[in-house]
Amino acid sequence: MSHLYRHLRIHQVFGANTDVGKTIVTTALVRASALKNNAVFYLKPISTGPLHDADDKHVKRFAGPNQSLVETQCLFRYDEPVSPHLAVKMASRASENAVTVPSDRTFLNSVAQYVRSCARKCPAGHMYIETAGGVHSPTLAGTTQLDSYRPLLFPTVLVGDSKLGGISSTISSYESLLLRGYAIDAVILFRDHYYRNYEYLSSYFATRGLRVLSLDPPPPRLDNHAQNAEITEAYYAKLVPGGLDGDIFEAVRHLDDCHTRRIEELDTMPRRTLDTVWWPFVQHGLVNSETDVTVIDSAWGDFFSVYERASGSPSKTISNQNSLLSPQFDSSASWWTQTLGHSTPSLALAAASAAGRYGHVIFPEATHLPALKLAEHLVNEGPGKGWASRAFFSDNGSTGTEVALKMALRAFSAEAVPAMTPVEKQNLGVIGLKGSYHGDTIGAMDATKESTYSCEWHRPKGFWFDPPTVSIKRGKLAVSVSNLMPTSVPSTHHFNSLDALYDVEGRLSSSLAEAYRLFARQTLQAFICAKEQKLAALMLEPIVMGAGGMIFVDPLFQRVLVDLVRDVSLFSTPLPVIYDEVFTGLYRLGLESAIPLLKANPDISVYAKMLTGGTLPLAVTLASDRIFQAFNGESKADALLHGHSYTAHPIGCQVANETLKLIGGLLQKEPWKAAQIKWSTDAKSRSTIWSFWEPSFAHAVSHLDIVEEVMTLGTVFTVKFNGDNTGYASHCARELLRSIKGVADDGSRSSTFGIHFRTLGNTAYFMTSLNTPREVIEEVENRIWVTLDAQNKGKL
Repeated sequence: MSHLYRHLRIHQVFGANTDVGKTIVTTALVRASALKNNAVFYLKPISTGPLHDADDKHVKRFAGPNQSLVETQCLFRYDEPVSPHLAVKMASRASENAVTVPSDRTFLNSVAQYVRSCARKCPAGHMYIETAGGVHSPTLAGTTQLDSYRPLLFPTVLVGDSKLGGISSTISSYESLLLRGYAIDAVILFRDHYYRNYEYLSSYFATRGLRVLSLDPPPPRLDNHAQNAEITEAYYAKLVPGGLDGDIFEAVRHLDDCHTRRIEELDTMPRRTLDTVWWPFVQHGLVNSETDVTVIDSAWGDFFSVYERASGSPSKTISNQNSLLSPQFDSSASWWTQTLGHSTPSLALAAASAAGRYGHVIFPEATHLPALKLAEHLVNEGPGKGWASRAFFSDNGSTGTEVALKMALRAFSAEAVPAMTPVEKQNLGVIGLKGSYHGDTIGAMDATKESTYSCEWHRPKGFWFDPPTVSIKRGKLAVSVSNLMPTSVPSTHHFNSLDALYDVEGRLSSSLAEAYRLFARQTLQAFICAKEQKLAALMLEPIVMGAGGMIFVDPLFQRVLVDLVRDVSLFSTPLPVIYDEVFTGLYRLGLESAIPLLKANPDISVYAKMLTGGTLPLAVTLASDRIFQAFNGESKADALLHGHSYTAHPIGCQVANETLKLIGGLLQKEPWKAAQIKWSTDAKSRSTIWSFWEPSFAHAVSHLDIVEEVMTLGTVFTVKFNGDNTGYASHCARELLRSIKGVADDGSRSSTFGIHFRTLGNTAYFMTSLNTPREVIEEVENRIWVTLDAQNKGKL
């Protein structure tokens, strides 16, 4: 991840094209930094071409009078003067032994390791990391430099192009850097007095608050090496004079100032945040100091880059030479939104493309391609395939569920026989499960039983069953039946595999299914006979109830409820069924939807969260034709009068289309196959119900005495702790896992990152993205295990 040191200022030098003078500009910056008596480190991660022409050799040779303060290094060197991705292949063909192409991970680890070693060497200094070619030139594995270097996210100097066409290439390079989150501190280019690109670019970037510095161009290169070296040294001596005055020193001062301002900004963010921000789901009275505020400088993949103010506090001595930025695994997937990790380049480009083409455009009685394509995919190919006829857009999961409620209640009212009175319509209720949560807006809250999330206006409307739950206890996969069930029904039912437990259709003929039917029917009949309220819909979070405590529900019970509300012997008008898949849908649990698992189509379903890959809010509510026709007519008053200013905003729709495309490419890849095989009872087959988390890890944690139960599906792993029944207000899980937040040596092996986690009372949960590398999951598992095992031994 990113590196930031209080004592070592680092800048990465990108070029707007090849042959724009990156090495000359960087040499001048190195020379100027050394003349100011700084230790200077120059890194050329990849070099191609003859050794005598190598950039690191050039920088060292012309580093100036204080050359002894300058260290130069190249990490990967190849003889052929071609693009790095070709140079490494050519080296392999030329060698008797195959040359392994370093992966992006290996390449970045090498760069990061060198940066850390430099930070340990000096009390104060500058570092310049020079790239090869243009911003989109490939690195060794073929990934473009912009994307390959992006996890490190060093502040950037862009060397502009002073030649014909250079205005375009410089602006294009700037925009490419900007789209990927790079901070561009300066643009530097040569003063060509014919094309005068520097004049236009100075004006262009000034309106964007970006400093442009121009330098005298170097002399033409001579064939005679000795003469060429002589005139080159004279050029640098003039460009970087001993008097420490001139454009290049202005550039160095500016880069120093950018570094200082960045740290000052990060230093003050906790206090400013505590003074001005009201956080959601946070009791501010429990946030006792600035050190409780997590300052996220950037994010990439599954990680935050977190500013560790304490480790670099001005009160500390300069001997503390650790990076001020630490990687933290985003184990809540940023409130369940992350699909493919943070800052996925193709999603950023999709958003930029739609923003540039549309911005936002009004949607009623209009259409645009991003929204139309998304609706068609979700209805005809995605979770709506075979039952949905329409897609209704809204702006987040909570409003998406409110739309679903409006749809369901209207449809029920339109079909009810005899017709209901206005008072009855206003008092319609839903059937659901205790612990369900459909959002924070008032209507969504009214569709749940009263809970910690309720507010003063909350008026629960409906009936909620205490559901049977699924978990792994002491290594055994089991369904625990609610205490409200008849005593004749065993309290626990064990299963040999996830496939067996989630084989809903196969379990429909079981004695437990019959017990569910009898219990649910009798309970609903009693409620109906009381005539306190008409029930108009069934609303479920399929498989897992998220915010209620990561409650894994027996899917058989949910299927029984779906069948019952459609039984005309119980309800003369079949109740519309809503699946709230805001959290669980779109492969969060390894399945696109719970519909194929439950083997029962809803009338309405809701999708959000993962829909846009964690980039921005968007929700879609799918509905069957039955529901749509309840609103279809000649009167405007009969229409679904619900909408948002940003309904079907093109940016979100375009990003969602790209997200679904990327997900589709993951489904048959090796990490998914490997995980599915591990959870199968047959080593040669792939389980249909599976998890990215290791079975052995889940079983081992479930055996700890401090643990009541664990459960895992798809990307989700949850652990519920013993000994604290205060519910959501409990701090049990948070305290037991507090130590995993930071990077530490946990006794088993040193961790390379911390883990940012969220808890729900005495339940902690962890999530991966759909493409989290196996080695990252293993390190998270190891950190959780070592921490809980130590806590467990402390309790004995």
